[in-house]
Amino acid sequence: MSAEPIGVTIAVPTFRRPDDLRSLIPLLQDQAAEASAGGRYAVDVLVVDNDPVGSAAEAADAFPGVRYVGEPRPGIAVVRNRALDEASGSLLAFIDDDERPCPGWLAELLATWTTTGAAAVSGRVLADYAGDLDPWIRAGDFFVRRRMPTGSEIDVAAAGNLLLDLRQVRGSGVRFESALGLGGGEDTLFSRSLARAGGRMVWSDESAVVDRVPLERMTRRWVLTRAWSHGNASVLTDLRLSRGPADRVRIRVRSVARGLVRMGGGGARWCWGTVRGSLRHRARGLRAVLRGAGMVGGGLGVVYEEYARSGRRWRLARVVPR
Repeated sequence: MSAEPIGVTIAVPTFRRPDDLRSLIPLLQDQAAEASAGGRYAVDVLVVDNDPVGSAAEAADAFPGVRYVGEPRPGIAVVRNRALDEASGSLLAFIDDDERPCPGWLAELLATWTTTGAAAVSGRVLADYAGDLDPWIRAGDFFVRRRMPTGSEIDVAAAGNLLLDLRQVRGSGVRFESALGLGGGEDTLFSRSLARAGGRMVWSDESAVVDRVPLERMTRRWVLTRAWSHGNASVLTDLRLSRGPADRVRIRVRSVARGLVRMGGGGARWCWGTVRGSLRHRARGLRAVLRGAGMVGGGLGVVYEEYARSGRRWRLARVVPR
């Protein structure tokens, strides 16, 4: 008697990108058909729409078999949690609405999971630029993501290309933190929390998606703002993982000190690049300055909410553990 197929849900969090969905969903259906062909897996596609007016509904409904749910509460963390709850099977694969899967994307994630039995499998993200890249950005390699041999152990993962074993995730009690949903870093906190709870996470280098980088992100201003945001989010993540008031004070002091050191080092690298005529050193030095400034801001209680819908990006907050 044949075993029941393992249920896999491909989840697409989305916010006001119906045209991207129309291009993405057929590719995901092809991935689902490939992974399901051997009978080991049964794959479905789930769209979770964070737009209160449901702008993705028409695009999703145009494709038979695609499930659509609306999640009007703002924030990517809330959307990802809704995907955890709506997943029909025991595995959940996240892909962003502005990404495109490479051939074999899902099959490679599943193959790595089969081999390792990991709680989470993370894959590569490649950049596809909407236009000519500023030489400053190219010199800094700011859109080049990490890669490593398949099966490598990792302790942090982004959610743009991520497979989760829901039995292990639910057993750990780890969910995405809604307080970070408008500022980013929710996937960093989630994956670090999963690792702390004993969940094994591994890399799948053969599984890749293409991140479509729009013109508005191909600017020095965007890169430097993102550097500030990442520095800020790293501190907020540490604070969320803290073990008490004394630990939080230590994290704040350490973050300010490390941020100042990073700013100093980045400034020195920028000066060196200016003297040597190195665009790479100038670019990466300036980004280090901004990342350090974000760490200092986080240590002092400044929170940057990159995805805030009110237009207000900065606020002061006292971050406490969950």
